Amino acid sequence: MTDELLVIRAQLGEHTALAELVSRWQAPVWTYVRRMLDAERADDVTQEVWLAVIRGLPGLREPGRFVPWLFTIARRSVTDRLRGEYARAATVGALVAEDAVEAMVDRAALVSVLAQLPVPEREILVLFYLEDLSVEECAHICQIPAGTVKSRLNRARRLLREHLEEKGYRP
Repeated sequence: MTDELLVIRAQLGEHTALAELVSRWQAPVWTYVRRMLDAERADDVTQEVWLAVIRGLPGLREPGRFVPWLFTIARRSVTDRLRGEYARAATVGALVAEDAVEAMVDRAALVSVLAQLPVPEREILVLFYLEDLSVEECAHICQIPAGTVKSRLNRARRLLREHLEEKGYRP
C-alpha cells in the first residue's frame, strides 16, 4: 500500500493506516533526527515530530507529498530544538556533550565530522545522501531553491572531505 493511500485512509480516521505510516517512517525519521542531534535528544524530538504529524495530518492537502511534509516537520523540530539549546547555552555558557559511547565505534569519525559541519550543510548531506531524497525534495523541505541545495551539497562535500583529511583519512 502506498504512503498516499495510507495518508488518505488515516485522514478518514482509520487507525491502522496511521499505525502503518508511523511504523513505516519511524526509523527513517529517527535516523534523520539522530544525525542532526545526539541519541537522547533524537528520541524526544522524534516524539515531537510524530505528535505534530498526528495533529497536522487531517489538514494535509496533498497526500502524495507526505514524505517531504514529514521531513519538513522533522527539520523544523530539529531547528527549534537547536535554537532553544543555543539560546540556553549562551545564557548558561555550557554546550551539550557528545555521546561518549559513539566515540568507540569506527563510524564515530564520520559522526563527529558531520557534527562539525555547519547545520545547513549537515542537513543537506543527511537529507540527500542518508535519507536518499532528491534535490527537489530537499529544496522543498528546507524551503530553499534547488540551486541552493546543489551549492550546499557541493560545499558540504568539500568541508566533509577537508575534515576527514585533517583526521588522517585519505580519499
